[in-house]
Amino acid sequence: MSDNPLKSLVNYSRFVAELLHRPTVERSTIAVWSDSRYTGIAEGEVFFSNDIRLRLREELDFDVGLITSYGYEVYRGAERVYWYDDFPHPNDPDLATTFPHHKHVPPDIKHNRTPAPEMSFTRPNLPVLIREIVELTKA
Repeated sequence: MSDNPLKSLVNYSRFVAELLHRPTVERSTIAVWSDSRYTGIAEGEVFFSNDIRLRLREELDFDVGLITSYGYEVYRGAERVYWYDDFPHPNDPDLATTFPHHKHVPPDIKHNRTPAPEMSFTRPNLPVLIREIVELTKA
């Protein structure tokens, strides 16, 4: 496999499957498919213990090995605990260090945003999300 699993549908599909094959993941509906020769989508949910669930959608460019757009939402039961997205907020100086990557957190989850230094377009974000969620399941 290449150093960057984002360089092909086969590599990214394998990367996701191997990453989700762990005791902390109860089940997953994540699917990775190609919508053209060079692009793809990763979408679905990952279910963890303590009623924690990750919903994700990524748009992928296999030609250049990038995530071109993403959204990650974490739930405990029906409650959305936090989410990450790449929607730009150029007028928020607090987010400039990781522009456009940021995390929505309580209170006022829609408007309360923090920088997200571990999110990236150039490498998979799923390992970071899983590590964070595993800590949440222990709480």
